[in-house]
Parts: sequence; structure tokens; C-alpha cells
Amino acid sequence: MRRASTCLAMLALAVFALPAIAAAEKPVVTLNVKAVPIPGFPGTGNHLGAGADVEAKFTITGHEVSSLGNVPSQLTGVNFYAPKGSKLTTTGFVTCPEATLVNVGPEGCPKKSIASPIGSAGVVDPLGSSLVEETAELQAFFAPGGGLFFYVNAASPISAQLIAAKGHFVTAAAPYGPELISTVALIQTLPGAPPVSTTSVNIKVGSAYKKGKKTVYYARLPKTCPKGGFPAKAELKFATGEVVTVLTKAPCPKK
Repeated sequence: MRRASTCLAMLALAVFALPAIAAAEKPVVTLNVKAVPIPGFPGTGNHLGAGADVEAKFTITGHEVSSLGNVPSQLTGVNFYAPKGSKLTTTGFVTCPEATLVNVGPEGCPKKSIASPIGSAGVVDPLGSSLVEETAELQAFFAPGGGLFFYVNAASPISAQLIAAKGHFVTAAAPYGPELISTVALIQTLPGAPPVSTTSVNIKVGSAYKKGKKTVYYARLPKTCPKGGFPAKAELKFATGEVVTVLTKAPCPKK
């Protein structure tokens, strides 16, 4: 009995000596969306029925482990809903094969397969007793079959170059139209280390090309705008199993 009591006491001391681990908080997500001009194509941007690039900015906060600070759970999926009446044309755009992006990188892709300028993704990795943070480059490419690849380049101190997400389109129920369903890869920088968490995303997606005298736009805005703005929505899925839905409205054209 005395030996058992001593073991229990030692076990209790060991438990109280462990770092304080907080219960995972549901991540908090903000989303800002707006239509912007397509470089090189006059008359595009936030105009009813016009071709446009879509600029989306996400921020993600939430504590996974209190002793390490602000570490959201890792992203595993993002579904983005565009407003009803948005027109999407995925055919005719040059694509980049997945194997090329994986084995060669963006420099191996045709220039016309680029679906966005270089954007950014804030990433954080808890390594040991400290947080390693970096702003990685993020860029979209047209994928075979009408979808999108999102390629991330985290140079230093987190080193990762890979297809971070793959997306395809479906049609959602009103008040939404095209829905981009994306799966996000878990990125592990070191063996045994937890995967990288995403804290922000800033990207513009869209393009256009000439077909004779006609211009083909990847995305066109609806021809009408509801009072208060175009409705948009995103569903973010996390490794902890949580799903966070965020609603927003993109501003209506002034004219």
C-alpha cells in the first residue's frame, strides 16, 4: 500500500509538471472579397456583367496550444461560394499538368496557365518551444479538367514548395452560383513536427484571352447586384474536425 501511494504521488507530480494545454478553440475567420480589374483588359473589374479578377483575403486566428500562442488548427479544405449570376468559363484556358508543378515548379508551366498573380499565405509552425512564422508565396494555375491548382513557395525559415490545394467547381444553391471546392494538403516541415498552420491568405484569381475579336473571361460578374452587395461565403475545414462558415458581401458597382 505504501509503495502504491508513493507511485500515485509521483504520477500526480509528473502530470502537474506537464505544460498547460488548452482546449482547442474554434478558429475565428474573417473574409473580404471584391472584384478587381484584369490587368491588360480595359473595362473589367467591378462592373455589372463585366469580366473580373476575384480578390479574396482571409485571416484565421484561434489557439490550439496556449503555451505556444496563436496557432490555429491546420486547414484541410476551403469551399468558396460566388454569387448567383456569376459566369464561369473554364474551357479554352491553357493548363499546367500536375506533374509539372510537382517536379519542376511554376517555371515549368506555360505562362498562359497562370490563373493569378503571386499572392501570399501567412503560415506558422510550432517547432520545439517556439513559433516559426513566414509569409509564403501563393499562386493559382489552371488545372486540367477546369479546376485550379494553388502552389505555395515557403522559402525560409519554413521550407516547402508544393501544390498546397486542388480545387474543382460545382453549382451551389441560391443565393450562390459557382462553388470552388478545394482540398488543402497538410505540410510537414520536419519529421515528427506538427503540420504548418495557415493564418492568412491573400490572392486574386481570374484571367482572360482573345479569341479572334472576342474576349473570353474566366469569370464575369452578375448582371444585377442585390441591395447591400454580392453575397459570398466560405467554409473552412480544419484538421480538428471543425468547420467554420464565414459570410460576406462584395460591394456593388458604383455605376
